[in-house]
Amino acid sequence: MNLETAWLALLGLLLAGYFVLGGYDYGAQMLHPFLGRDGQDGQASQDGQASQDGHVSHDGHDGHDGHDEKPLRGNAALDAIAPFFLGNEVWLVAFTGVLFGAFPHLEGTLLSGLYPLIVAILAGLVLGNAAVQLRGRARGAASRRRWNALIVLGGALPAVCWGLVLGLLLHGVPRRADGSFHIGPGEVLTPFVLGCGLTTALLFAAHGAAFVALRSGPDVASRARRSGALLLRATGAVACLPLLLTLFGAGASMNNRGTSAVLAVLFAAALAGAWWSLARGYHVRGFAGTSCAAVLPVLLVGAGHYPYVLTDAAGGGMTIGQAATDGVTLKILTAFGIVLVPVILAYQTWSWWAFRGRTGRRHPSYF
Repeated sequence: MNLETAWLALLGLLLAGYFVLGGYDYGAQMLHPFLGRDGQDGQASQDGQASQDGHVSHDGHDGHDGHDEKPLRGNAALDAIAPFFLGNEVWLVAFTGVLFGAFPHLEGTLLSGLYPLIVAILAGLVLGNAAVQLRGRARGAASRRRWNALIVLGGALPAVCWGLVLGLLLHGVPRRADGSFHIGPGEVLTPFVLGCGLTTALLFAAHGAAFVALRSGPDVASRARRSGALLLRATGAVACLPLLLTLFGAGASMNNRGTSAVLAVLFAAALAGAWWSLARGYHVRGFAGTSCAAVLPVLLVGAGHYPYVLTDAAGGGMTIGQAATDGVTLKILTAFGIVLVPVILAYQTWSWWAFRGRTGRRHPSYF
């Protein structure tokens, strides 16, 4: 493996990591009005009563006796993501840094061509982050409802737009003679791209529900796993549209069809496994399934198009060699990457360990 391929793999790893970690943030934001309201949810005092694989008993108490509960001060779904909320953005920052440093030609073409969608993603991030933190200062039910609506929008907008970006990359972008491209409503408002956007939004919502079920008390966890199972069924149903369009030649244009087919099957298997696990109360397995499903679309774009990093509808595109910077710069970046990437992984591991367990008495309400 040469340096160009290694850095492309790292770029994909960082984006996949953000889809897993940022994806459950988006999902919890979209679902938070429906999974638990202030002062109405309980959290059992003992975290250790759940089995190690996250299995939930079917007597409605999630493995707890329900006699030692206290009301949550904040929203249960937001409390579940609170310790990791802004820390997950590190993966997006790292992805952007690698894109700028290792693939400047791809960055210049990609970000300018996808400018409307990139702006919408950033607007959603800012809006969602601000609304989540200001919601607790709201006075009155009407004010809180407005903040709740902004939180939902702040999660849904990036989720849909990331799906639209994936759809455009899978289908191919309209490149000009100089290699640049610009998308308009005609490229975005197609059945395939819209299907990818809706599929991604539903997947992130199900992923957020699985995470809330993993982190919350019995009442909220029960609602979250039921919502997650329903959303996974909807994700699978909507994902059939892009698949059928691809089979009939109006969807994705892949260079490596065998690899793409394997990844598509794995995506379907991850959705099915996550649905089966959540439907039966296996929270850990359900979250692992939705995490795999969130990673696979990134792998589909990278491995399905390789050695191209950007394709057009005519079958050509920008190769990895054309997108990457020179070899000397890659060697310098590698020296920094060897230090920085383990630091990011160590930080993420430590944060998960420090805030392990369910919300409630072990961890306070942050929002």
